Amino acid sequence: MQEDYLIRGTAFGGKVRAFAVRTKHIVEELRVRHQTTPTATAALGRTVTAALMMGTMLKGEEKLTVQVKGGGPIGQIVADANAKGEVRGYVDNPAVDLPLNAIGKLDVAGAVGTDGFLYITKDLGLKEPYRGSIPIISGELAEDFTYYFAQSEQTPSAVALGVLVDVDYTVKTAGGFIIQLLPGLDGQEIAQLEKQLGELPPITKLLDQGESLESILKTLLPDVEVLERRDDIKFQCKCSRERVEQTLISLGRSELEQLLAEDGQAEVSCHFCNETYRFNGSELSELVESI
Repeated sequence: MQEDYLIRGTAFGGKVRAFAVRTKHIVEELRVRHQTTPTATAALGRTVTAALMMGTMLKGEEKLTVQVKGGGPIGQIVADANAKGEVRGYVDNPAVDLPLNAIGKLDVAGAVGTDGFLYITKDLGLKEPYRGSIPIISGELAEDFTYYFAQSEQTPSAVALGVLVDVDYTVKTAGGFIIQLLPGLDGQEIAQLEKQLGELPPITKLLDQGESLESILKTLLPDVEVLERRDDIKFQCKCSRERVEQTLISLGRSELEQLLAEDGQAEVSCHFCNETYRFNGSELSELVESI
């Protein structure tokens, strides 16, 4: 079984940096947890794949949130990632189902929409988080992240994201890469890189054929030097029963008493992982007494 992993490297004498990731099992776990349709699986999988690579650009306890609000029927797509290689995500409408697009592919752009913004919020441990946003220009997402890097971070980049959904709706493969141009590249080198990018088949096709991330980057960047390989990337949610208890307590005594009187219990579901935490009457009473 091909495991999920991520690599980071440089090329063109350090004037290009590259990230590539395989996320099949992460995206499949999200599909199972959220019961997404193929179109929603592809949209969420692409977003989470990009967020994961962007997370590994951070350090220490830094983390980021990606929000895609394109005005389409899928609603909002949200992904959280951090420097530890952990990621989670959800879509507002996991049941969105659209016909295939004009070229016979899943209509991610139709689900996402193009009337809205892509927002990136980075918690870098400073007083205020960094916030960047760009208008959604494509809805296919890879082009939108490419535009984000150019506009918000002034880093010309090439982003590829893909999710291949099997006939039984499971995730056959998923992954992506981000190639970033750093200062110092000359026109000839940029033209060479653009040519190689233009000739590269879709990343899902390469991964489905059994290509490794290393070989994919090598095709694009023949002199690539892989600096790091991470096998610890994974879906990870931060929710817990203790956290949900604190959330309920934060509602205040009167609201909890009202909940107890009207429903006699409480159910709280996590957006990100779909876990449901149940509190019966006596447990709710204990929470009331603790306030």
